Amino acid sequence: MKPPAQALRRAALTLALTGAAALSVTAASAATGSPAAPRPATPACHTSQLRVWIGLPGDGAAGSVFYELQLSNVSSATCSLFGFPGVSAITSGGHQLGKAAGRDHSFPATTQVLAPGVTAHAVLRITDPGAIGCPTATASGLKVFPPNTTTAAIVPFRFLTCTGANRNLTIRVVRHGAGIPGYSQ
Repeated sequence: MKPPAQALRRAALTLALTGAAALSVTAASAATGSPAAPRPATPACHTSQLRVWIGLPGDGAAGSVFYELQLSNVSSATCSLFGFPGVSAITSGGHQLGKAAGRDHSFPATTQVLAPGVTAHAVLRITDPGAIGCPTATASGLKVFPPNTTTAAIVPFRFLTCTGANRNLTIRVVRHGAGIPGYSQ
């Protein structure tokens, strides 16, 4: 038995109107740029999730040596870094020598998402204290606060540094990938 023609037309019209309404909602959502479901932001890396180390050798130029300060995600969770690490020279007892590293704004800060096993870097410049004419001491390491953290990592590293009011350390923002001496920026 065939359905009456009028019933078929009503069913077709209902389907057409339902489809048009669905397309209208989808088009309105696309036009406003509203995603269907917002994605949560990647949480910031905690110092405990990172291994902080320095890439050797450094790359020397005009009274300074540039080192790649590496931050590797050694946890099982993805996390993110944004901005500048805090860096200072320290004694073997952990006391700060001289001023903390100044910030080099050569590059804008961008969020670096680190999946487990991924490394980001920040270029650390150490100016020769002799070029500055400052009182000196031999540092035993670096105290490094990953961006937006309050817990430091200690990186063993001996170098001559300024003490007192002079600053001979400069740090850049964290950038994507492991740093390669002489190539990274």
